[in-house]
Order: sequence, then C-alpha cells, then structure tokens
Amino acid sequence: MLTFIGLGLFDENDISLKGLEAIKRADMVYVEFYTSFLMGSSVEKMEELYGKKVTVLSREDVEQHPDWLENAKDKNVAFLTGGDTMVATTHVDLRLRAQDLGIETQLIHGASIASAICGLSGLQNYRFGKSSTVPHPYTSSRGNTIISETPYNTIKLNKANDMHTQVLLDIDKDKGYMTVNKALELLLEIEKRRGEGVMEKAVVVGISRAGSPEPTIKAGYAKDLLDHNFGGPLHILVVPASLHFIEAEALFKLAGAPSEIMDEIDD
Repeated sequence: MLTFIGLGLFDENDISLKGLEAIKRADMVYVEFYTSFLMGSSVEKMEELYGKKVTVLSREDVEQHPDWLENAKDKNVAFLTGGDTMVATTHVDLRLRAQDLGIETQLIHGASIASAICGLSGLQNYRFGKSSTVPHPYTSSRGNTIISETPYNTIKLNKANDMHTQVLLDIDKDKGYMTVNKALELLLEIEKRRGEGVMEKAVVVGISRAGSPEPTIKAGYAKDLLDHNFGGPLHILVVPASLHFIEAEALFKLAGAPSEIMDEIDD
C-alpha cells in the first residue's frame, strides 16, 4: 500500500488524526519538501510526533528515479507532502506509476493553500480561475536575465473572464523562497515592458505564513505593496478580478485594503 498524506499548512500539528494514524501504521515514511515546506516544523519534530524515521526525498527521487516505490509492493509506505497531496502539490503521476507497478494507493487529504487563501482574504473560492507560479528569473546562455511572462499572461486571461488568480511563488533550493514583494516587482517589470494594463492599477492580496498563529494578509494596489513587510515565508499572491461587495468589504476590513475599492464593486 502507498498512502499519500497531506500535512497541512504550517507545522507538524496540522496533520489530520486519520493521517497521523496512517503514518503510525506505516513501515516506511517518506516526505518531499520541494513543492512546499512546513515553516513551523522540522523533520526532527515530525519524527518525534510520528515515532517513525522520516526520509526526505529530492525532486529527482520523486519525479525521475522513484525507485523507493518498490518498497510499497510488500510494505505499507506513507508519502507525505505539505498542503494537500493532490491539490497545490500534485502527485498524480506518482500515483499512476504505483498503479502500473500493481501497488494499491489511498489518499488522506490535508488543508490546502487553495482553500486557506479564501478563508484569510474573504475572496470567494468559486471566483478563481487558472493558477500560475512566479518563478525566479534565470540567466540564459547568452547572459540575459529571463523573466517568465506566464503568470502575467494567466492573470490577463483570468481578468478577461472576470476570475481571480492564485499566484504561487517559487521555492528554489539555491535561490530560496520567492516573496510577494519580488513577485510584484517582476510582474510590474513585465507590465512596464508590455503596457497592457494588467498590473498597473491592480488590487492584489499578499498572504504569508497561512496556517500559523500569526499570518499576514495585506491587500492594496500592486505598486503600493512593493515595500510592505510580509515577514517570513511561505508567501502567496492573489490578483482579484472584479469584487463582489462582500469580497470588497472583507479585503477592506480583514486585509487593510484602501477604501477606494468599495467605490467600484460587483453588485
């Protein structure tokens, strides 16, 4: 059996009782932290709670060389991820590989950032369109700095369809955690180049440390949040489309948005 278990948002205590019981029954426990990370926890804290050794897998271990899957042919193996194992950290490919090997699988879900941003901001979940990720810039073979325009294009498309955009922020083992501030800087740089009005006057919502005792939620115009202190990681960015009056009120009262957003709302 291979059991996929979502760990939730912030620390080892976010796991469900069902997930904790499954780990305690497991013969082997693996975790990956390249798609998400529990900022309030550590492998040592997890091992203390679970009473089991936890082996950390790299991206290559999961996506290219998942030889460890063979263990699930005759053992109970638990595979852990931050958030929900099949939402923000999708591992459908791994589940399909297991099926091809004749390994039975099951899912134990955990809290996901996809739902947490709605609760923290007051934005309505059915208003969200396609998600995107802002990656760290990279240097091309010619020495040029490349900034991905994919998130800008996704925000533009969603706005055209009057849908909010969840913008995930890159985690890189060498470059670190992308911040809301850096993501806004990159998006506004693309705006400056293309001049299509997607971000120039956009209201955005920055959220950090969702699931922790003291998350930060701040809404405002993109240019005004460039220097806002969101504190430590993990960060996520939301770019709303038009706002229902309840959403506008929530952003004003819960996220400190400027009162001007109440002037133009979707009744």
